[in-house]
Amino acid sequence: MYSWIEALHVISVICWFAALFYLPRLFVYHAMAQDSISLERFKIMERKLYRGIATPSMVASLVFGGALFYSAPSYFLGTGWFWVKMILVLLLVIYHFCCRYFLIRFRDNQNSRTHVFYRWFNEVPVLMLVGIVVMVIVRPF
Repeated sequence: MYSWIEALHVISVICWFAALFYLPRLFVYHAMAQDSISLERFKIMERKLYRGIATPSMVASLVFGGALFYSAPSYFLGTGWFWVKMILVLLLVIYHFCCRYFLIRFRDNQNSRTHVFYRWFNEVPVLMLVGIVVMVIVRPF
């Protein structure tokens, strides 16, 4: 059963990261758009990506990750890599909700950021992904 939970956790994490890589890229294009048709299209795409893929994938990642933790809490609590990974996951959840904030700003035509800001913002989950993968695979602590 553990292997199934682990597989579902990895699948949901991959889907979550895919959404977190693509959503800020949509913000880049949305910030650059000027015609009303494009602006409305980006609003729809962002909403569907956030609600239909990003958030369900985040919830699944946290649920399956919690189930993995529950299977051996004393093991995980006794390792340094786990705590570093949990900090990175917490930062990723915060990033997820920052995306929601920007999505709402775009939806309400209140965006004040440039496409350059969103290009840099788009790089944040890459750093978290690298850190999380290193913690889980290399387990340096």
